[in-house]
Amino acid sequence: MKRRQLLPILAATLGSAPLWSHAQGFEASLWRGPLGAFSLPDTTGKTWTPADFKGRAVLLNFWASWCEPCRTEMPSLQTLADLHGPDKLVVLAINFKEPAQRALRFSQASGVSLPVLLDAEGLQARQWGVKVFPSTFLIDRQGRPRQRIRGELDWSGPQAGKLVDALLA
Repeated sequence: MKRRQLLPILAATLGSAPLWSHAQGFEASLWRGPLGAFSLPDTTGKTWTPADFKGRAVLLNFWASWCEPCRTEMPSLQTLADLHGPDKLVVLAINFKEPAQRALRFSQASGVSLPVLLDAEGLQARQWGVKVFPSTFLIDRQGRPRQRIRGELDWSGPQAGKLVDALLA
């Protein structure tokens, strides 16, 4: 079946939340996992595992400082995290194959206080099937995989709001 034929079906499945928006730089698709286990350090030395966000919705955002759409998207991820607070929504920025200092400099220069995890060898990106940057995986409060967003999305906008509200329900 062609993509144009699938769009109305997929849109009906998710309600009014659009699934495909290439014109705006992102593509959203249903994602059912598997949920990759991971253990990644952040720029402060803390190691994060899925147990750290049990009972909360999660956005795992794979990014790199050389990726212009990633750089553009990052402030809206911070806005989203600030809006919902860490008790409801955990937003983790997973840096792809860059030195810790570069990731830290970028987050400091851009005013981002999100936890920045380090995927120094790119193993997690490979495990999660990341081929486009940025890529964001949405996990609901029950720990179930929900959506995969490929490309840049304004996380402070109404389209993202619908996706996140579904995670928090």
